[in-house]
Parts: sequence; structure tokens; C-alpha cells
Amino acid sequence: MKIYFITGNKFKFEEVKKMLFSVKNLELEQLDLELEEIQEIDPRKVIEHKLKQALEHVKANVMVEDTSLGLECINNLPGPLIKWFLKTVKEEGLFKIAESLGNNKARALAIIGFAKSKKEIDFFEGEVSGTIDSPAGENGFGWDVIFRPEGYSKTFGQMESLEKNKISHRFLAIKKFKEFLVKN
Repeated sequence: MKIYFITGNKFKFEEVKKMLFSVKNLELEQLDLELEEIQEIDPRKVIEHKLKQALEHVKANVMVEDTSLGLECINNLPGPLIKWFLKTVKEEGLFKIAESLGNNKARALAIIGFAKSKKEIDFFEGEVSGTIDSPAGENGFGWDVIFRPEGYSKTFGQMESLEKNKISHRFLAIKKFKEFLVKN
């Protein structure tokens, strides 16, 4: 089965490809499409909108993944708006917000949307609790340098990809997606 992973992020594509390598007869192809990203607090609505747009270009088997980072101190914002927060306040700014409000608890969420058609859409979620720390590390991408998963002493950005990919929110969502692919 061929699945088109709609992403312009080559790092995300490679990470997901490594996680899905064991699925028999799966061919994952990156497709970089300029899709409108609606501004919405509900990440499923963001993903569904992207999937339906992608299906205008590719008629079946499209996949979109979106991550959210929610800070408890600001009612789980930025959530799916994380891209815009990183562009404006950057990782250091998010850390300073959490630090100044005295609550650095956070939640990392990955949702994968998979569509065979506009009427056949499935979602797979992975979530990891953790804290927002001062930026540390050189690995990963996005906000990896400030997110420290619960039970660990280092941020995703300080972890080697093999270590991160065994515990991340993306890994948990991919694990559910793999189970779905194997059953279907």
C-alpha cells in the first residue's frame, strides 16, 4: 500500500518513516503540498481540513500529522498554534511564560489523520506529559529543546533520536496507526 505523507518537514518525514519501517508492503512517500492551515484550537479540525485539501491532489491514502504543545499555566495553549508561538516568542519565550506563571507542566500531543477518501478519515493520538525547561540540546526539531518528558532528566532535544522515538507522542500515535494498518 502506498501512503502519501503530506509534510514539508523532511525531519518529521524521516522520523515517521523509521517508525513505520516494519509494516509489510507499505510504501511511504513524502508529498510537500502547500495546504491552508486553518487556525483552530481543535487539532482534529486542523488535520481534517488538511486531509480534505490533500485529497484534491491525491485521490487516496493520505496522511497528515500535527503536533500540539499545551502549557498547563495558560489553559493548554498554544496547542495546535505552537508553530506561531515558536515564530513569535520562540522556545525561550515559552519557557519564560511557564516560569513566570510558576507552572511548567505541559502536554505533548501528536495526532495522525489518515484518509482513504473525504468520508473515510481515521485519527490516531499519542500524548506525553512533561515539563517545559530552559532550552537544552541540539537534537530534534521544533520545541524538542524545551520539552522534558515525565520521568526523564533530559529534554527531547538532548536525547538521541532512537531514545526519543521510543517514548515520544509521535511514537505513541504511530504505534496506533501501525496497528490499524496491520489489521486493515
